[in-house]
Amino acid sequence: MQYLFDTANLAIIKEYANKLPIVGITTNPSIIKKEGKIDFENHFAEIRKIIGREKSLHVQVTTTTAEEIIREAHGICEKIDKDVYIKIPVTVEGLAAMQALKKEGFNITATAIYTKMQGFLAMEAGADFIAPYYNRMQNLDINSDETIAAFAKAIERYNYGTKILAASFKNMGQVNRAIEMGAQAVTVGPEIILDAFKMPSITKAVNDFNADWVKTFGNVSIDKL
Repeated sequence: MQYLFDTANLAIIKEYANKLPIVGITTNPSIIKKEGKIDFENHFAEIRKIIGREKSLHVQVTTTTAEEIIREAHGICEKIDKDVYIKIPVTVEGLAAMQALKKEGFNITATAIYTKMQGFLAMEAGADFIAPYYNRMQNLDINSDETIAAFAKAIERYNYGTKILAASFKNMGQVNRAIEMGAQAVTVGPEIILDAFKMPSITKAVNDFNADWVKTFGNVSIDKL
């Protein structure tokens, strides 16, 4: 399974990209909005510099017609690099753009997925990743667990090269559930992962271990014994 950070915040990416086993960064226009009116090219060049080429970088288009999406995808890769995953919402126009861009060798992440139909069609269109919106589906009384499980079964049954990159989470319980249902990857807001480490029981266990060591050996670490 793979974890990605859903953020465009440079400070957070710098601090945690190599501390946590994160394999990539995902963004969308709403996430970018949180950072203000950035210098797009330089901002994403900095993200790439921080994470390197071995981690994936996903950037979403802002246009809606196939022709516009294709043009924007070329622009994104020209401004950043050819390894970027182009995030395209699964609409009729989006599917048309995906098929055309895959023929050109682009990396595609199909996003804004709420239904099984969207995911199945995105697989057929050649998407490298499909991003079902876990929490948003639940808000619409759509069974997100069943939907993700259906995607996982289709990928296994028909040998698609697509991976499920589940998105839209409010807590780690949802993240864990998506993985249990068959998502191979999840993209999560940094605050959700970091908050999970703030559990008092974790802090207490670490403090107890340290206290017992100090009582036995004093304030000296193992490497200095």
